[in-house]
Amino acid sequence: MKTHAQAVVIGGGVIGCSILYHLAKLGWSDVILLERDELTSGSTWHAAANIHGLHDSTNISRLQHYTMNLYKELEAETGQSCGVFQPGSLYLAQTEAREHQLRLQEAKARRYGMNFHEVSRDEAERLHPLVDYDGIRCIMYEPDGGNVDPSGVTNAYAVGARQRGAEIHRFTPVTGTEQQPDGTWIVRTAKGDIRTPWVVNAAGLWGREVARMAGLELPLLPTEHQYFVTETIPQIAAMDRRLPSVADRDGEYYLRQEGKGLLVGAYEKDVRFWAEDGTPQGFGHELFADDLERIEENMMRAIDRVPAVGEAGIKRVINGPMIWSPDSNVLFGPAPELTGYFCCNGIIPGFSQNGGMGKLAAEWMVEGEPSLDMFAWDMARFGTWAGKDFTKARVGDQYAHRFKIHFPNEERAAGRPVRTRPGYAMQKDMGAQFGLNYGWEHPLWFAAEGEPDHETYGFDRQNWWEPVGREARMLRDRAGIIDISNFAKYVAGGAGAEGWLNAVFANRMPRLVGRSCLTPLIGKRGGVAGDFTVTKLAEEEFWIIGSGMAERFHQRFFKAVPLPEGTTFESRTEGVCGFNVAGPQSRALLQRLTNAPLANLDFPFMRSARIAVAGIDVLAIRVSFTGDLGWELHCAEADQVALYSALLEAGKDLGAGPVGSRALMSLRIEKGYGSWGREYSPEYWPQESGLARLIKMDKEFLNKAAFEAVADNPPREIMVLMEVDAETADASGGEPVFLPDGTPVGQVSSGAYGYHVGKSLALGYVKAAHAAPGTELHVAVLGQPHGARILDGAPFDPDGTRLRG
Repeated sequence: MKTHAQAVVIGGGVIGCSILYHLAKLGWSDVILLERDELTSGSTWHAAANIHGLHDSTNISRLQHYTMNLYKELEAETGQSCGVFQPGSLYLAQTEAREHQLRLQEAKARRYGMNFHEVSRDEAERLHPLVDYDGIRCIMYEPDGGNVDPSGVTNAYAVGARQRGAEIHRFTPVTGTEQQPDGTWIVRTAKGDIRTPWVVNAAGLWGREVARMAGLELPLLPTEHQYFVTETIPQIAAMDRRLPSVADRDGEYYLRQEGKGLLVGAYEKDVRFWAEDGTPQGFGHELFADDLERIEENMMRAIDRVPAVGEAGIKRVINGPMIWSPDSNVLFGPAPELTGYFCCNGIIPGFSQNGGMGKLAAEWMVEGEPSLDMFAWDMARFGTWAGKDFTKARVGDQYAHRFKIHFPNEERAAGRPVRTRPGYAMQKDMGAQFGLNYGWEHPLWFAAEGEPDHETYGFDRQNWWEPVGREARMLRDRAGIIDISNFAKYVAGGAGAEGWLNAVFANRMPRLVGRSCLTPLIGKRGGVAGDFTVTKLAEEEFWIIGSGMAERFHQRFFKAVPLPEGTTFESRTEGVCGFNVAGPQSRALLQRLTNAPLANLDFPFMRSARIAVAGIDVLAIRVSFTGDLGWELHCAEADQVALYSALLEAGKDLGAGPVGSRALMSLRIEKGYGSWGREYSPEYWPQESGLARLIKMDKEFLNKAAFEAVADNPPREIMVLMEVDAETADASGGEPVFLPDGTPVGQVSSGAYGYHVGKSLALGYVKAAHAAPGTELHVAVLGQPHGARILDGAPFDPDGTRLRG
């Protein structure tokens, strides 16, 4: 066995073998995979191995589509059969909400050239005559859907990797991973040690144990999962073709042909956790005892829809383990706290996603960044706050509601609260409805007397639409107080702080005390990896504000530039709270609580000062994400309740009050402001996002060469603000954008109703040739074409009169 390798992949399931294959395909031939037992041990071998292309997330749809198309190429390349059956998949909608979901997915498929379209009942009955279609509102068909052979796919990747020079060592358990002073790793096995710059944890059911060798705790938990296969069904045996699979997610089961019978699987409400304290080392190809009573309700719904299921005997039952993350998405990417440690753990639909994950993992390691923005999968979306109790509660909820629609803006309660601020109880008493942001509870909106005391969810406007409108109008007409404590906050200090920040960020740091600047952070491919506000507090002290949900994600970039000796950089997110006081009366409100001069000449836009508000020391910054006159006030966490109480009391007779993040979304879209994770993404270049003007090319900064390589390229797509002709629903993000003739030209990144301007609005990216103001478009709200047009400037305060006044 080699003693050195470019990368060592731990785990010989389908994911580990895919990553190995794709690393070799990108040119890393000196790579090794170590498997503790036989390839496919763990979860791979007993998977139902269904494949489908469509997902609510556009980028996940794109990588699933890549995976489905890869299987035939892999067979041709390696000569190893993947056991591919693609008779198609039928998707059934019993409810209006499911119909909205399927129509939106169909619109996305049209945008990306995927084969997914509606069929009539007659056509569906021809495709699958065993299904009873009564009560079905809408039927979609994916001709490429089907299933594969788990062992065949895994071995095809293994053959392809070996053909490109990779090595695979079975029956070689890893006993340790130790990082060396130079950042490389020693992977220890009984057969010898391997030194490598990259360790890849693709250990499946043993992902937690492998991570602990490196000092990492991963939020993962296994559950039992059952499916059964029927005896031969005469109608199927008499057919000369294979039946399409059936996705009846309102019925909470899945169904496809297996041999001459049917395979039926279910995610039941009565969840069974397994191996909570650790996966047994000796586990491999074992199964659990059958327990079909637990999935009886799901089985009965399957029998109602496909009566032949109930008429056939059961040939075999598979009850095996699956390992889940708290949101059922993979934990993916380099561990931010470590160098050269890559995770790919907690994969559920592995045979729909393994090819895409392998490709993106290889891109990340070889090229420094994946070609798609995969923050929804990035392991950095969870921190140490995602402990055992939270993970168990969320995994149980995800399993039991596997087929439940994830609606726009939906906030699930399982496992919460995890992290709260001192003002949480006070806000709860004020009627706050809370969302989760990187573990923190933060107010979405406040229910006034007579308004709903809970949220409903759907694709159209919900019960919170009017209360959010009340808050937005209050702020625009008078003033509002927004809790911004969940923003990420950092302090850089020391003689080298300014130079270090200039080396990290693309804009030039403010040189005068009290000045602020907006700055992009550039990714490895020249895109926008983040956007920050930096304020100079003192000659050797800077205050940095960024996206709260991306705090762990951004650690990778901050670590990429060494801190000069004597320079410090620390997160202050936990210890500091904040409020944005904004609106035309915000100056009058604040002036009641401070002796500091707030007139425009004394405290202009993008300036800051340490002042006392209601006797509390705060850092005040003249900036507001609402696009209105306003100040951010940052205080010690211990002072949050006192400051909040004072602000609310001072605003009462002005007609001001609390405002949540839902209204903030509406307000910032009225102003055309982009947001990281929506508009600002590593996939988009600064000249496409409107941020190129903030980049100073006369200095060095992180990934400057990557931006230089694309800086002169004409924009592929341009961020635009659209007015949408919508009356019952608003765009929320992900909706495709078409020309009136049906030509796909872009996608919505975020949307909301603009309550002050009285328009349904959407920010998004449109191909540059069609991004001119006034261009007529169609936006697929609810999956249906809604007329839209590109606006020439923000509908609110386009000249910045109120913002700077």
